[in-house]
Amino acid sequence: MELPFGKYSTSTQRTPRIFLLLVLAVVVLGIIPLYHPFNWYPADLAAQHPSEISPNYHAAEEQKIKIKEPETCDIFTGEWVWNPDAPYYTNMTCYAIHEHQNCMKYGRPDTDYLKWRWKPNGCELPIFDPFLFLDLVRNKSLALVGDSVGRNQMQSLICLLARVEYPVDISDNPDEAFKKYKYTTYNFTLATYWSPFLVSTKEADADGPSHTGVYNLHLDKADEKWTTEIERYDYVILNAGHWFARISVYFENNQRVGCRYCGIPDVSELPITYAYQKAFRTALKAINNLENFKGVAILRTFAPSHFEGGEWNKGGNCARTRPYGSNETALEGQSLEQYRIQVEEFKAAEEEGKGKGKKFRLMDTTQAMLLRPDGHPSKYGHWPNANVVLYNDCVHWCLPGPIDSWADILFHMFKMESTKSLEEKLE
Repeated sequence: MELPFGKYSTSTQRTPRIFLLLVLAVVVLGIIPLYHPFNWYPADLAAQHPSEISPNYHAAEEQKIKIKEPETCDIFTGEWVWNPDAPYYTNMTCYAIHEHQNCMKYGRPDTDYLKWRWKPNGCELPIFDPFLFLDLVRNKSLALVGDSVGRNQMQSLICLLARVEYPVDISDNPDEAFKKYKYTTYNFTLATYWSPFLVSTKEADADGPSHTGVYNLHLDKADEKWTTEIERYDYVILNAGHWFARISVYFENNQRVGCRYCGIPDVSELPITYAYQKAFRTALKAINNLENFKGVAILRTFAPSHFEGGEWNKGGNCARTRPYGSNETALEGQSLEQYRIQVEEFKAAEEEGKGKGKKFRLMDTTQAMLLRPDGHPSKYGHWPNANVVLYNDCVHWCLPGPIDSWADILFHMFKMESTKSLEEKLE
């Protein structure tokens, strides 16, 4: 899949200036501090989770996969290759796994889905190094804004970083959907803001015809729950997708303009793509209009679901046990449209942001996750006899699982940002 905008690539130029930059980048990014808190954790956390502190970890173990330096490298186009060293944590060494993604706990019998890593075409993507990552983000902050797949990503990152340190919960909101953590040794803050539509939303009916609620979406108003917060962050990752399939009524200029499956007389039915495009346009424009936001805004693209044999509420399941090859499937239908919209709106926002000093980056996880029908919880997010609504989960990702590779991608992107920052300082 060709990625037209906002690619992250590596390149080499044989000039003294670039050579100097590379040397400086190696010095800054490659040195691990002499002191790493292998055995230091907050006392209250150790008391709560006495058996869950990760064992000592040696960064040298991450060097088993060698790093190549090609002329160019598009990290978002590639294949999944076998990685016998994975996984890098389990449900016994990480307390942060959401119950519904804890596939090991709930008896998933196969384990091959744990043993793959994302390999870009023509180059290698280094495995996530938790020590170097925390060094990169020392005295910085990262917010994830969006839906439960964003929360899935945050919990994956916490589990990978647990080999170095567990964070302290410093949340100032009692709502579990708005969490804030601090890695005290590194002064790194990690937060999540629940905003599955990215725009101002009100739940009009908690149940509704499909029993998933009915929502009023103000497509021209960004959700202030996150827009009033992100100016304090160095990095912000936006994501949204699956919630747009829910029954919704659409508003612009406080006037009802249409809906999806609402059944309201004389209200026009509009496709998901209408609301999806408007919402991303509004969200990205809101960032461009934030005068004091000096960080990097990252749009993380849509991660497709993999229901087979029926829709999510009609017996659909995801029982495969191996990844697809890139020639075995293709993005199509609704997923393709949502991906196209994200890239289109990203391009427009990036262009607008250039004149305002804003930094936009595209974290394109779509192709990689399209190839992982084997990585979802399916029925292994609860006990078989649990008193819950028994739908197979083919949207979220098992932890550990394929979503851990997002940390590899993010690690690379942050390294690129550090190199760019060095270059700017030398200019």
